[in-house]
Amino acid sequence: MPRDTAPANGKPAPDPGSSPWTDLDEAGSGLTVDNFLTTMLSQLVNALRSTVTKPYAEQFGLTVPEWRILALLAHARELPFAELVTQSTSDKALVSRTLRLLEERGLVRLTSAGNTPRKKLICAISEAGAALHDQVMPLARRGQAQVIRQLSPEEREAVYQGLRKLLRTQA
Repeated sequence: MPRDTAPANGKPAPDPGSSPWTDLDEAGSGLTVDNFLTTMLSQLVNALRSTVTKPYAEQFGLTVPEWRILALLAHARELPFAELVTQSTSDKALVSRTLRLLEERGLVRLTSAGNTPRKKLICAISEAGAALHDQVMPLARRGQAQVIRQLSPEEREAVYQGLRKLLRTQA
């Protein structure tokens, strides 16, 4: 039996073109894992990473995590390691490995702040890193725009405002 065709509550299956979110009750009755927001966003992020981000990152000799870290540092110029981990939505180990690789290539500078055993690591973009970022960014913007422009202006506004709202309420 195809997924999402027979809800456990005995009601008729929804029209395949309709959204299971439209009349969603507090208990989430009728939602299947395929329609969870987390599942759909994960699938979309993975697909976009492969089809949009990876090609332009690789064109400039970067991995997707390297591009993410470089872009965050280009925007902020300098961030404490802990803040970079938070903003990158990656784990500490991945950020640490990625920073070391970027540092070896001269794209970032890492400095320790403080005299305690738990020194604060400060991460900054180098001139070479900023120059590389400036080369990649037009392609990144174009790729993102191509995806976003698949939606009508009204859909774009609704998705953007909806995502912003969810981010605010989960923070």
